[in-house]
Amino acid sequence: MGTVFSFDVRGGEPGAVQAALEEAVAGLHRVNEVFSTYREESQVSRLARGELTVEECDPEVAEVLGLGAEAERVSDGWFSMRYEGRLDPTGIVKGWAAERAARRLAATPGVIGVSMNGGGDVQLLGAPEPHRPWRVGVADPLRPGGLAAVVSAAGTDELAVATSGTAERGAHIVDPRTGRSAVTDLVAVTVVAPKLTWADCWATAAFAMGSRDGLRWLESLPDVEALLITAGDEVRCTGGLAARLG
Repeated sequence: MGTVFSFDVRGGEPGAVQAALEEAVAGLHRVNEVFSTYREESQVSRLARGELTVEECDPEVAEVLGLGAEAERVSDGWFSMRYEGRLDPTGIVKGWAAERAARRLAATPGVIGVSMNGGGDVQLLGAPEPHRPWRVGVADPLRPGGLAAVVSAAGTDELAVATSGTAERGAHIVDPRTGRSAVTDLVAVTVVAPKLTWADCWATAAFAMGSRDGLRWLESLPDVEALLITAGDEVRCTGGLAARLG
């Protein structure tokens, strides 16, 4: 998927954890084989060319396409799986794959906590140790090496943190209404939600909307908080974000 995945697993018997890690890594490689738009013979590429039907693909393809359709509905089209008329579900696949891998690891007997990082987007489950929550630093897009905030998972057994922006990869987010790079006043949107699948989608959609419409839309979503940073170094956040900082 063109990025690095890392795992932090706490508790569990070492042999069982190692086996679960190997299964999780194999699952991520399989996702890449199925969903890559850069591989001519991937199922998604063949589906886009009309060589396969959804029913002929692995069941995960229908699952991801269904999730993507829901994201498009909730975002009123600001999240889309089609670019220049071609099927491209990569905007949802990474978050979905990382969340799925994290949940597989968390189901390992004896494991008390999992932190799964997929290219800077993080799914947190459980806790690193009793009475101490996971904490995630949010990179400051305007000050390399600095932090814009620290998010805490205190009080919840699942939390995800996803960021979309231009700091790492430049202008790569597409405005689905024009088919061109999204031109907004934002440099980064960080979304905090229970599930990484949705946090990743909502961050992308909100970035394309711009700070005013993006913040208003994010405020309307249940169990979602966000931090938005503009090119002018203005910080905007949803009303409940403060409860997640620390």
